[in-house]
This record gives sequence, C-alpha cells and structure tokens, in this order.
Amino acid sequence: MSTVRAWGTPGFAEPLEPVTITRRDLREDDVSIRIEFVGICHSDIHTARGDWGERAYPLVPGHEIVGIVDAVGPGVTRHAPGDRVGVGCYVDSCGSCHPCSLGEISYCEEGPTLTYGGIDRRDASVTQGGYSQFIVVREDFVVRIPEVLDPAAAAPLLCAGITTWSPLRRWGAGPGRRVGIIGLGGLGHVGVRIAAAMGAEVTVLSHSDAKREDALRFGATRHVSTADGLPEDLHNHFDLLLNTVSVDLDTDALLQLLRLDGALVQLGLPPGELEVPVRSLTQRRRSVSGSLVGGIRETQEMLDFCAVHGVTAEIELIDATALNEAYDRTVNSDVRYRFVIDATTF
Repeated sequence: MSTVRAWGTPGFAEPLEPVTITRRDLREDDVSIRIEFVGICHSDIHTARGDWGERAYPLVPGHEIVGIVDAVGPGVTRHAPGDRVGVGCYVDSCGSCHPCSLGEISYCEEGPTLTYGGIDRRDASVTQGGYSQFIVVREDFVVRIPEVLDPAAAAPLLCAGITTWSPLRRWGAGPGRRVGIIGLGGLGHVGVRIAAAMGAEVTVLSHSDAKREDALRFGATRHVSTADGLPEDLHNHFDLLLNTVSVDLDTDALLQLLRLDGALVQLGLPPGELEVPVRSLTQRRRSVSGSLVGGIRETQEMLDFCAVHGVTAEIELIDATALNEAYDRTVNSDVRYRFVIDATTF
C-alpha cells in the first residue's frame, strides 16, 4: 500500500479539502499512474455535494484522468512505464455478462465499478478517483493518450468525449446527416466538435445567444436560441438530436424536429420524468433513447479520432486550491467550457 495526497470531501455535502488516501499494491494486471491532469465533471459535483445520496467518506472524485505510467504488474502487456495514458468513468466490470462480452462495460448487468465511490470487486474496498497524485487501475480499463493531444485538454475526453462520441457513432453521424446538439456546456461543446469532425451538419440549440460565436467556432453551421421558441424551419429537420442538458424540456416539441427515422438521445439527467407522446413517434418512425458513457475499445477509438482531427476540450486549468470555487462556477455555468486540475498541486 502507498499513501498519496488528494483532495476530497470528508463528509456528506462538505467542501473539498486536502486528504490522504492509500493506493493498493500492484496486482498482476495493474497499472500505476502518476496523474498529470484531471477534469471536473458535473457528476463529480453532484456526488461530492450529496445530490445523489450519501457515500463512504472521505470521497475523492475525478474520472477524467490523464497521467504517466509509473509501474506495471507482471502480467501487463499493453502499457509500460513512461506511457501517457488515461482513465475514465469505470475501473472494472463483471466481464462475463452480455454487454461486457460486447465491450459495452457501461451497461454491465452487475454494474460497472465506478472510478470513485465504487466497490472494488476483489477486496471490497471503496474506489477513490483522480483528484490525487497517483491511481492504480486494471490494465483493461486504461487507454492510450495519443502523443499529439494536449494532455490537459484531452482529460475531459475521458468523459465528455466518449459520452458524446458513443451516440454519434451509434446513430451514424457523418456526411449528409443533420445533427442537433441541445446545450453548449462541458458535454455539448465537445459533441459539436466531434460531430463536425465526422462531417455532419451541426446545429446548436441553446437557451440564449450568448454562445453563438463559440458554437460556430467549434464547427456548428448554425446556432439557434430557443428563448423565443423553436423555428418552423427546424421541424422534420434532424436525423439525430443529442440532449446534453439536465433540465426538463418539452419532449414532444423536440420530437417534432426529427425527420423520418430520427432519434432523440438523452445524455443529461433531468430531475423529472420523460413524457413521450406515442403519436409523435409513430408518425415519423422516430425514436427516443438514452446513452451512458461508452466502452474501453470505443474510448480508444474516440481518442484516436480526436488525435487525427485535432479535437480536444476547451479548458480552464486550475490549481487544487481553486476546487471549491470551480465547483461553484460550474454550477453557475461560469466556465468556458471545462475545468481541469493540475495534479502537481495536490
């Protein structure tokens, strides 16, 4: 066991502060990673502030992790000391259910092991995340970070990138396809960049005009403020709508924007129930779906694609001492577009 410095919450809904945690000794298939950068995801905030219930404490968040391999277990073959690697939202799964056999570990029927606040499948310890100096992870849940990517700006790709990439790939975003991205925040701005790089025609739907210039700079061909309603010319327009926001919206109004065989895919987690009028589905063979994160193989494909097309997140780099302020600013939508922590400051 090794002791490392970290930042976490010592109790339910308490502010983040410096804490000390332990990391396990290397197992046969483990990779030890010296963390360089870790992104702040909104789910970190929900978890740390108790929005999703109590956890074991202290709790160290962070699942957008980029670092350098420090050491490997004797059975590791895909990573070596000195490699730059990443870790995302999950650090284990059952490996034997149907989704796992397809590489879809997000949908593991026994539940994937979360990078933080999860229960280790081998020793039942509580997992601790990336707001720390080091992390030890199974080789199968570690991805390679391409050399051409800025490691700090690549960190949010381990969550925001794969969360948008997975449905864009599954629903065939590309040339000749019209994609709408609802919301231009930490998720949405990466989704715009990826969809545009895939060759899709991208429209951003946002509640105001404040981010119009950014939307176009990220690759959107059009930005629509929904403050005064949805324009008529967008009815029966989109092949795919990705809803990245976590507020309750008029599902029927969104469905009317889809053309034949169009899909509305929910990525955000709003508090209310999703009400879907059946007629809105049947009249254009539309569908409503949801999507979580994505598998490890899929995450590597996403990173390699981003390397070829120069896609990263727009970030603000901070020291660990600014964490609580960054949480407040994220909640108040005062970040363009993702905070990333310099892990040397833990």
